[in-house]
Amino acid sequence: MIQKSVLENLHNLLDGELLFDNLHKTIYATDASVYRKIPIAVAFPKNENDIKILIDFASKKNITLIPRTAGTSLAGQCVGDGIVVDVSKYFTKIIYFDKRSKTITLQPGIVRDELNLYLKPFGLFFGPNTSTSNRCMIGGMVGNNSSGSTSIKYGVTRDKVLKIEAILSDGSKAIFEEISSDKFLEKTNQNNLEGSIYNAIFKELSSKLTQEEIKKEFPKETIHRRNTGYSVDEFLTSDLFGGTKSTINIAKLLTGSEGTLAFSTSITIQLDALPPKESIMVCSHFTSVNESMKATLIAMNHNLYNCELMDKTILDCTKNNREQNKNRFFLEGDPEAILMLEVSSNSAEETEILADKLIADLQKHNFGFYHPKVYGSEINKVHELRKAGLGLLGNIVGDMKAVACIEDTAVALEDLPNYIEEFTQIMDKFHQNAVYYAHAGAGEIHLRPILNLKKQEDVVLFRKITTETAQLVKKYQGSFSGEHGDGIVRAEFIPLMIGEQNYQLLRRIKKVFDPKNVFNQGKITDAFPMDKSLRYEVDRKEPEIKTIQDFSDSEGILKLAEKCNGSGDCRKPASAGGTMCPSYRATKNEKDTTRARANALRDFLTNSDEANKFNHKELKEVFDLCLSCKACASECPSNVDIATMKSEFLYQYQETNGYSFRNYLFAHNAKYNKFGSIAPAITNIVLNTSFTKSLMGIAQQRSVPKLASTTFSNWFAKQKIAQKQKMVYLFNDEFTNFYDIEIGKDAIFLLEKLGYEVRILEHSESGRSFISKGFLKEAKKVCDKNIEIFKDVISDKTPLIGIEPSAILTFRDEYIRLASDKKSAENISKNAFTFEEFLSNEHQKNNFDSTIFSSEEKEIKIHGHCHQKALSSTHAIFQMLNIPENFKVTILNTGCCGMAGSFGYEKEHYEISMQVGEDTLFPKIRNCHQKTEIAAAGTSCRHQIYDGTKRIAKHPITILKEAII
Repeated sequence: MIQKSVLENLHNLLDGELLFDNLHKTIYATDASVYRKIPIAVAFPKNENDIKILIDFASKKNITLIPRTAGTSLAGQCVGDGIVVDVSKYFTKIIYFDKRSKTITLQPGIVRDELNLYLKPFGLFFGPNTSTSNRCMIGGMVGNNSSGSTSIKYGVTRDKVLKIEAILSDGSKAIFEEISSDKFLEKTNQNNLEGSIYNAIFKELSSKLTQEEIKKEFPKETIHRRNTGYSVDEFLTSDLFGGTKSTINIAKLLTGSEGTLAFSTSITIQLDALPPKESIMVCSHFTSVNESMKATLIAMNHNLYNCELMDKTILDCTKNNREQNKNRFFLEGDPEAILMLEVSSNSAEETEILADKLIADLQKHNFGFYHPKVYGSEINKVHELRKAGLGLLGNIVGDMKAVACIEDTAVALEDLPNYIEEFTQIMDKFHQNAVYYAHAGAGEIHLRPILNLKKQEDVVLFRKITTETAQLVKKYQGSFSGEHGDGIVRAEFIPLMIGEQNYQLLRRIKKVFDPKNVFNQGKITDAFPMDKSLRYEVDRKEPEIKTIQDFSDSEGILKLAEKCNGSGDCRKPASAGGTMCPSYRATKNEKDTTRARANALRDFLTNSDEANKFNHKELKEVFDLCLSCKACASECPSNVDIATMKSEFLYQYQETNGYSFRNYLFAHNAKYNKFGSIAPAITNIVLNTSFTKSLMGIAQQRSVPKLASTTFSNWFAKQKIAQKQKMVYLFNDEFTNFYDIEIGKDAIFLLEKLGYEVRILEHSESGRSFISKGFLKEAKKVCDKNIEIFKDVISDKTPLIGIEPSAILTFRDEYIRLASDKKSAENISKNAFTFEEFLSNEHQKNNFDSTIFSSEEKEIKIHGHCHQKALSSTHAIFQMLNIPENFKVTILNTGCCGMAGSFGYEKEHYEISMQVGEDTLFPKIRNCHQKTEIAAAGTSCRHQIYDGTKRIAKHPITILKEAII
């Protein structure tokens, strides 16, 4: 046990940071694997000197350093009880780019897709393309020798690595790159650790017996996705070791070594020219996985750029994911498996011929029952569906999960059908319905058994299934790890896979590189047991967590948190699109990801000794910067709805620790606005004084929204509403009622012009402020009151429509969890719509006369409210604003605005709020022409847009109303 004072001294030596609080140790105890080990600390080095200091400290204290980038490892590579060294925050620079030689030198923390965005204008890209490409980093890809869906055309990461600059275990720096055989021999005479490494490799591999043993036991040479142990077989091509090549490169050995040999600080990679411009994806449907495997052999004769598999289990998971459900457009019926087969060329006509030939060949061999062709941007939707596969497996409700242990096996393509057939027999023996997906064309299928690793009998199965699968892979002389690495889960099986003599060779190589086990102990050699240090204590008594919200759809809040499998989709940068996760995008801190929040909640709810298991300051800290945008509810493949869990946490925590004055004021905003509206002019003056802002903890830079001169309810009560054949109920939310009365008036005018009778009942506020501040008892009362008011009047004939997205969408979301009368709440939710949804649907049904709108030309840019994007769709706004024939409407690819209700007003959150806005929204608004109308349905969004850009955004209702002739 290292004392806190010692760690504090180490922190003071670093230019970066060293954190050793309970929260950071908890969230860095897991990756995307089934393992959990609490580290001593987490380091964020800023430079090479920091890494040298950490290596020296680890060496003297006999502890290990666990290198980490995005932390998406499936085999436990990033899990350990030493110091986790996270280079994803500071080691993010491009060092040198040579367009002529098509090479680039960069630090390990560069995100793969961001690298390719940088390279695209030069006509180049980095070929290996993992399913995590929008957040995985080059350092991690090198550590695992990643490959992904493009390997059949562009190879694996090892093929691309030219040079690695690394810090060795003694703190010295070494450069590993391609050198001549003579230069290699020269280096064996160096009197330092680098020389010892060259000398040891030379002595070990010069033996003819060793060379023959490697050839005999390592995977077949035709399997290019091979990552079992260290790649010593690569060196047998050298003329020093029986081959014909006059050059050798030890960087190839470091690639796939999982950070166990040296600490890489700079990597030089070979780039490729961009793929051909024209592509067609043939999505062939099959009645069985076995049929799809046989079809793969035929398909791979057609020079494919992608050949990927998804089975029915994963396809079914996509039905329950709001984001991925949209990407199922190409599916017909209920196939047991689909192959995604991509052909490409520089000519549309030629590509069409290639696709037709492929389909004809499959049909000739009676493979597949449906072969749709997908074109253009829709190909990316198919790719996104496939990429979401890993995370979607977390959607399985309950403790049975698709477990990563045998998911990375690769065999020669010609062996694939027989291998899968025998594998299925193993699964049948264990009464398993395994999951099959991923890289069929490369001979690698990600196979997963469904297990409950909370139960001892399934932990036993975990080992048995892994062992028998390893033996089967060995029978076909395959690779037990194709691209995900050995980590903890497979390292135990390396002696079986490559033979004991070769395994001892690996141990000796590790020893010469790292005699004190400074680097990532327990991975590849002298492995940790694969069935220990699991995320969950085996046969534990499940904690009983009582909540005010209903989490029965996930079997409780704890199991909702446990849905997070660590795939790290929440770390995708703004350039990847979408909204999740705005706080991480602003801070680049793992602590501020959806994953960290879910992991922290899971860990503390599971292990807490507190009477109130939510009563932990660490949970308060990890939830603090959550903007409750709800992007995770749709963009996270596992639908880990952190916003809902945050509101529950706030309620439970505040029940024990009390509710702050400011939270009380914000939560009861509607009540105090009612009083303030008696004299709105005076209220507005008082609320915008520096004294009041200081008293309420509001940022001085903010202007407090001004109350209207009257309320919308008072104005509406004076209106004479004409009876119409069609009728709607308008929800008078608390934002429209007190602030945005003119938008409310526009909504009434617009609806009446279109032939609708508008009714407004005397109902309660939406409860949005109560929910966001964790006042769930009050929120439940509001919910129950509104359900009681609306349950007998809302139907498909008389829908409920709302102006403010965050208010009306509570009927679709939180009310389902809060309502006492759940059945009525669900019925209302089916007929509760945003204004934009309602009008766009009505227009599609030709239910009103659209000729009443002007033919004036107008350019409109839409910023979507986060809750609309998560629970509805910005496409409804697009459709509504396209009703006038000459409106040119575009949906801006913007994330969260950063205001998030009261979040952006709070003084401690102001800077983060503005940074979130700067990530995507503000720059795009500033780039809009002054004559372009900005449409934003959210009241917070409009306020933030003004504060950040001084541009006035309008509600889509107002824009459409102004277009009436």
